[in-house]
Amino acid sequence: MQREVQEQPRYAVVAAVQLPSVSDVEFEASVSELRELAKTLGFTVVQTFMQKRTGFDTTAYLGVGKRQEIHDFVNYEGGGEDVTSCVREIEVVLVDHEISPSQARNLEKEVGCQVMDRTMVILEIFHRNARSRAARAQVEIARLGYMAPRLREMAKLAGPQGRQRSGTGGRGAGESHTELDRRKIRDRIAELQLEIVAMDAERKTQRARRQERQGLAGVALVGYTNAGKSTLMRALTGSEVLVANKLFATLDTTVRALYPESVPRVLVSDTVGFIKNLPHGLVASFKSTLDEALDASLLLHVIDASDPGFERQLEVTDKVLAEIAADDVPRLRIFNKIDHVGDAAVQAECAAALRAQYPDCVVMSARRPDDVATLRQKILAFFQQNLIETELFLPWSAQQLRAGIYANCEVLEERADAEGAFFRVRGERDALEGLREQFGQVR
Repeated sequence: MQREVQEQPRYAVVAAVQLPSVSDVEFEASVSELRELAKTLGFTVVQTFMQKRTGFDTTAYLGVGKRQEIHDFVNYEGGGEDVTSCVREIEVVLVDHEISPSQARNLEKEVGCQVMDRTMVILEIFHRNARSRAARAQVEIARLGYMAPRLREMAKLAGPQGRQRSGTGGRGAGESHTELDRRKIRDRIAELQLEIVAMDAERKTQRARRQERQGLAGVALVGYTNAGKSTLMRALTGSEVLVANKLFATLDTTVRALYPESVPRVLVSDTVGFIKNLPHGLVASFKSTLDEALDASLLLHVIDASDPGFERQLEVTDKVLAEIAADDVPRLRIFNKIDHVGDAAVQAECAAALRAQYPDCVVMSARRPDDVATLRQKILAFFQQNLIETELFLPWSAQQLRAGIYANCEVLEERADAEGAFFRVRGERDALEGLREQFGQVR
């Protein structure tokens, strides 16, 4: 029997500077989020180093004293009251801001281990979790864009190899290794962008054909990462989509039909989650992934009701939706995870407060079937508000066409006489007119 191989624990520390313009609540929320990002990468955060400063140190982000404190902890010199610290090998210092290449290089030299800033952490998570060809291409563009300005610092670490040399091995005369690498990055980004344009065109054609063929309505789940979008997706569609309690579990857009099927047939798409300070390159490169939100007729904005900082999450999502020009799409706010806020009395009080502040919102738990059924009715009510009711007659000689009625309409009532069957139906005007023409009648 094959033994299970257990992964060795990996340890990290978090470092963050609080600027005067950042409140204590906002600062703590951001640091907590970075710890969750570290967890998604597979790290256990064993210590957090925080410092209040009027600005970042231009040399190495943190002040001299705090850098020495981290060095002592990483090298087991000063962290010593906790005896377990001497058996932990700290692999990386995670910095809660995007820092310059020189700041990262200097900080690494002083603390004695790898440094990853917030942007690099998010890029690494996206790189590990991207599955589709489009998502992988988009992530690679963002990673290359992040690495390009850091090549100079890498060249400094490499020593003389980064210096200018004569043209050999594909390099132009006087072109350095760094310049060659930058040219390769530019060429690769251009190649990937062409691939994405081709994939976008293909996806749009497929979506147009699908909607034209089936008359589908679109709903997109949007919101902060780990707000419960994938759990809600599974509940609404009865599908087996990935559900994980970690940030950025979903990177590729997943599309499923609302279940049980409805009239009109509604497609629900789960999109990549948003996060504060999402690298601009990722917002731009993931625009095609978020195009499901642009194409949707209704956005379900999912918010974690149990998170004390949900208002900050609301702001981040609103900002990103505005960046991709999806802020004009009709939106329904869904306060999810209400079952996580406390007992029944606390839940009722919290729900009442949310409804008072956001009158048209839905407060629910995606794990409660009754709550999911209520939301489903709201979704259907949105798409059925422009449907019309009419009566169709189908003679006994044409009963093979019954399936078309049930596929394109909601049948409210059916009755029969000697000549055929009468159907009282609700559906879209174009679909009903198409059926009338098919039946060869005008009523």
